[in-house]
Formats: sequence, structure tokens, C-alpha cells
Amino acid sequence: MIVQPHKAIVGANAFAHESGIHQDGMLKNRETYEIMTPETIGLSRSPDDAGIVMGKHSGRNALNTRLQQLGFDLSPQEVDDVFRRFKALADKKKGITDDDLLALVGDEVHQAATVWELVDLQVVCGTMGMPTCTVQLRGPDGITRVSVGVGAGPVDAAYKAIDGLVRVDAELVDYSVNSVTEGIQALATTRVTIRPTGQMKDEAYVVRAGGFGGKVQRTFSGQGADEDIVVSSARAYVGALNKMIGFLSVVNRTADPSQRPRASGNEVSVSIA
Repeated sequence: MIVQPHKAIVGANAFAHESGIHQDGMLKNRETYEIMTPETIGLSRSPDDAGIVMGKHSGRNALNTRLQQLGFDLSPQEVDDVFRRFKALADKKKGITDDDLLALVGDEVHQAATVWELVDLQVVCGTMGMPTCTVQLRGPDGITRVSVGVGAGPVDAAYKAIDGLVRVDAELVDYSVNSVTEGIQALATTRVTIRPTGQMKDEAYVVRAGGFGGKVQRTFSGQGADEDIVVSSARAYVGALNKMIGFLSVVNRTADPSQRPRASGNEVSVSIA
């Protein structure tokens, strides 16, 4: 006989808690909402496991506690940023896994200094007409600007719209998309690698360290996460552009070539991850 998940005492959800107030109470004292332990009916649960299920009703305290258990010590502002993305994802996906949280932290916290920020994105594509993307970015001056791009596909259109605003020549070297979890509602992570072209191409070469002479070319990578692949791709591209712009600005401010950033080892290309 199959036991229903919501069956009292023996169901799979009997000792699971998703409500924010229940999670907060369980984190403070487990006897608040559990008059008996899972071990009473033969279930095992680790001492750190309070039966917390991350979902749309979870609160900031539960999220912060789970992130600390995963090894992240975030500032209150960083927790607020991750929590905002967490709630947006939880409204579209049932059940947030640890892999989802890791992707959100990587996309929201572990990023380069923000020069351009993705605000909004809308794509129109299909079998009729040209794929078109409207992108809204917030620039280094705090002003929000809008651009429209047309491309071979929705991602290409998004990248052309971003290029129209950032106006920094860049070549896409590598592009990859992976699903964080299984299912159609899975979170997608995108990783891109770019390098400067045009007038800024020569600025991407740095003196080889160790006295070996010669120069090596730098590449810049970015990572984005979202339930929408196009949005994830746009976040990754903007992140890579921010890294490249930050590096080139440092190089341009350094008049003495001997003080320019050096590459390590004997690699032909150096990637800033």
C-alpha cells in the first residue's frame, strides 16, 4: 500500500516544514511544532536537519540558515539580494533545492563590480518574423537605457541589444547552458567567455610573468542563473562585460607598462573567471 505524503505521522511530509513561521519556530525550538520526533516512527534525521523545505512560503531566516549550512557567510545586504531572487524563483518553481541556492548565490553575490546591470528583458521569437529582443540596462551613471536587437535567435538578439547599449567591442569565445536540476521548471545556468576586439583588442594582452617575455591574451567569463534561458544568458554576458570593462579601465589608467597586470605561467590565453 502506498502511503500518501500528507498522511499524519507516517507520511513523507509529516515532519517537513515550508511555512515561514513554522520554519522560524523549528529553528528556535523543534518542540514548537513537533510533539514527537521522526525517530519515534523509525525515521532518521541529522541533528542539523529541522525538516526545512525551501519553497515560496519560506522566510529570510530559513534561507540564511540554509546558506550558512552550505558554507556561505553573507552580509545582510547580500542575503536580501539572494532572498529577492529566491522568492522570484519560488513563485515559478515548486521546491527549491540546494543546487538552486548555490546557483542563485553564484549569480547574485559572486559577481564582478557592477558597471552595467540588467533590469528587464523581453523577447519575441518563433517561426514567423525575426527574433527580436528589448533590453533595459542600468548604466554606470545610474540612468536606465533601452535597446532593441534583432538576431538569428533570441539569445543572439539579446546580445546585440546589450552591445547596442554597452558599446564595447567583444567576441564571444565560448557559450554553454546547463540545467541545475531536473524537470521543465529547472533553473538554468549559463557561462560565457568573451575577449575584446576592435580598438581595445591590443589592451587585452598583458606581459607574461616570470621574465619569459612575450604577451598573453586575456579572456573574461561570466555566469548567470535564471529559470529563463535567455535571461540567464543575458546575465552571464553582462557579467563578463563588466569584468572586461573593469580590467580595461585599470589597464588604461596604468601608464607604465611595467605596472600593468601580469599573467602567470606559460599559457597562451589567460581567463578571468
